Amino acid sequence: MAEGLTTTASGSPMSHHNHSSPNSSSSRDFYTGLGLAISSSLFIGTSFIVKKKGLLRVAERSGVRAGQGGYAYLKEWLWWAGMISMIVGEIANFSAYAFAPAILVTPLGALSVLVSAILSGYFLNEKQNLHGKVGCILSIIGSTILVIHAPQEEEVDSIEELEAKLVEPGFVVYAIFVLLCAFVLIWHFGPRYGKNNILVYIAICSLIGSLSVMGCKGVGIVLKQTFRGDSQITNPVAWSLLITVLSCATTQINYLNKALDIFNTSLVTPIYYVLFTLLTIIASAILFKEWKAMDTKDTIGSICGVLTIIFGVFLLHAFKDVVFSLKDLNLFPSNKKTRGDRLSDGAEVMLMRSMEAGSDGHDDDDDEEEISTKSLTNNLNHT
Repeated sequence: MAEGLTTTASGSPMSHHNHSSPNSSSSRDFYTGLGLAISSSLFIGTSFIVKKKGLLRVAERSGVRAGQGGYAYLKEWLWWAGMISMIVGEIANFSAYAFAPAILVTPLGALSVLVSAILSGYFLNEKQNLHGKVGCILSIIGSTILVIHAPQEEEVDSIEELEAKLVEPGFVVYAIFVLLCAFVLIWHFGPRYGKNNILVYIAICSLIGSLSVMGCKGVGIVLKQTFRGDSQITNPVAWSLLITVLSCATTQINYLNKALDIFNTSLVTPIYYVLFTLLTIIASAILFKEWKAMDTKDTIGSICGVLTIIFGVFLLHAFKDVVFSLKDLNLFPSNKKTRGDRLSDGAEVMLMRSMEAGSDGHDDDDDEEEISTKSLTNNLNHT
């Protein structure tokens, strides 16, 4: 890692940050982080379904739902299985940040939504509309593009390197900006507009959340270095990172719950995901400078992958209550009408004319229109 250079047998330098030829260690870390991120989404997405099944079973037996203050679900093994699955998923997600870039791990969190949407159709009979199905496909495509183009090498591999980057002007300015914005939103805009504007609480969650992810990344680096035999238990920076993660995560969860309590979940989820993902990528780019290891093609590919995932999540959530299927598109309309259809259309026209004539007060015309309408109706019945 000494200035990112190593020497080949012929004495020529070769960059460690070349995306096309990562060393074996960085490549192994990348795929370890990728595997942890994907498994995290599988566990978390599955946990939603398993817990919901457990809650439904409890409601059938006791008649008291969890939303009504019941706690009978604590005795349901299926609910506990879902809870354990979620804990395992969160641990895997946390661990993924220690091995893979945040630009890869954070957007892949959308796969948990995809897993939940697919499994809910099979186990909860919650069918997806056309928007949801397109959103699922886009999420898969975007994730694939992102995995192909994301940087495979880390710019920071030790707590000493992280300490140096934490005090760089770029990240210091970003951290101060985030804290000032969060402070103003919490103390000024929150009490005044929080209950009417969906962006207030979500902005707080996203801003603070970007710092919590950087803290998770730092704690992951500390743990990885400790497991290698270089203990960091007495390092004050390590404890500062842990305190940052806990305080930021607590604030993030608090204001996310407020947003979910006041506004529709189908709006909160996609907006929060978009803001949180974008701010996390910005924070990671400033702190870890992952973009330095990427060429133009990979940079554009990563951006396209993230945007595709965001659009897919938006379709999946924002339109989940819209009743719309492929049949409603009417891709192959039939222009041919039967004789009965034409007579029916004619009868409707005559009835409309009769109503218009009646509104003008022409009594004599009403009799003629009524006779004409009856004759059309009789013809229709005979057909």
